Amino acid sequence: MKSTRIIIFAKVPQSGFAKTRLIPALGAERAAELATKMLFNTLHEALASDIGTVELCVTPEINQAAWQGIRLPPGIEICNQGEGDLGARLARASERALEAADSILLIGTDCVEMSGGLLRAAALALQEHDAFIHCTVDGGYALLGFRRFHQSLFSDMPWSTDAVAKTTIARIEQLGWSFRSGQMLHDVDEPEDLKYLPDQWKFK
Repeated sequence: MKSTRIIIFAKVPQSGFAKTRLIPALGAERAAELATKMLFNTLHEALASDIGTVELCVTPEINQAAWQGIRLPPGIEICNQGEGDLGARLARASERALEAADSILLIGTDCVEMSGGLLRAAALALQEHDAFIHCTVDGGYALLGFRRFHQSLFSDMPWSTDAVAKTTIARIEQLGWSFRSGQMLHDVDEPEDLKYLPDQWKFK
């Protein structure tokens, strides 16, 4: 298999900063606890996929006090997201990563269904297609993979709306790229999404 780089975009799982939309249901401390579980679960699955370099792209910068005491696993590379909106940060990381890898997979930490198996399948699909996407039921995507870069996938995107996946796919089609879509997945962003958590994670 050709080289694939997994880039995980993550906020520091700090109370009042991460998973803020879950605070009304869980409180700030438990929302941060869940964010920590989701971060480490995503890192575990990415490493378990064994398809290439795993890069954690963080905000705020990794040398900030907020990250002290969070012991990240060995075997990952860490970079800072930098300035700009989400699209600018994703584009910058993607363009840089494609200089060293044949393909990249962009994921966050919100989808607890993300697994090593899904990541391996996405990387395999990129052997034959230019792009691959796992959409989420809220209209976003849990994974976007590609082996070619184009700024239009990130510029002027309606982030945090239910049009993100639809707009992304339309732009891939406009580029004339071949692509595949994987199964629909679920992000855990809102209180009503807590039902998608594994049973052992659910709060009593």
